[in-house]
Amino acid sequence: MTILAPGGVSPLRTPTARRYLMCRPDHFEVSYAINPWMDPARPVDRARAVQQWEGLRATYERLGHRVELIEPVPGLPDMVFAANGGLVVGGRALGARFTHPQRTAEGPAHLARLRRAGLQHVVEPTHVNEGEGDFVVVGDRVLAGTGYRTDPGAHAEAAAALDVEVLSLELVDPRFYHLDTCLAALDDSTIAYYPPAFSARSRDLLEALYPDAVLADAADAEVLGLNFVSDGRNVVITQEAVGLVAALRGAGWTPVPVDLSELLKAGGSVKCCTMELRG
Repeated sequence: MTILAPGGVSPLRTPTARRYLMCRPDHFEVSYAINPWMDPARPVDRARAVQQWEGLRATYERLGHRVELIEPVPGLPDMVFAANGGLVVGGRALGARFTHPQRTAEGPAHLARLRRAGLQHVVEPTHVNEGEGDFVVVGDRVLAGTGYRTDPGAHAEAAAALDVEVLSLELVDPRFYHLDTCLAALDDSTIAYYPPAFSARSRDLLEALYPDAVLADAADAEVLGLNFVSDGRNVVITQEAVGLVAALRGAGWTPVPVDLSELLKAGGSVKCCTMELRG
């Protein structure tokens, strides 16, 4: 929701309390490479990753949001990226089915947790989808990515399971292998994105639907600046995306920078760590 301030000079944003699901990175490491960010030869400081994650959790709680947890499973180092575990809209959930065998067991773990979350209906998927990694909720619409992970058939499956409009977008840059690495919702009608990550057809669609979108440049996209979480006013975002932070502030949002540099080594940031449980 956007309200003009007195005089119509700058917008006033209205935050709403959210319910998030997160997974503590107790088993986090980079022991394999399934995206261009991952290098098993690059050292990872797990203790620092946990500290940074705890800072993110505390930030959400300070902003008035509810954080629930899923128990981390030994041998699943990417489970910290809880957003990939499913999509929840209107109290209904579609579970995840992962592309790579290294993450396959995360699907059943998240499905079981979603079934304990008090939701109306939880659907086990038949098509490959990586949850909110490739599904971004913008108001009553879901933008859905494909090209690297999520099967196009999962878009129709999500529409049927959740009774929502789903629009498909094609990703064309392997660095932005999930939709949530290059596009994020700011509120129910506004997005931010990095145009070169999309095919020409998808760019045309985004330009038509969201003419007031905030556009990120390469420098901010390359530190996963678009992998942020917004509550309608406060935008929790990596501190490394300095240009995007400034652009959001100039457009009336309230950036809340955090440090998740250790998790970036596995190709994830703020949004990757955060599944929203929408009632």
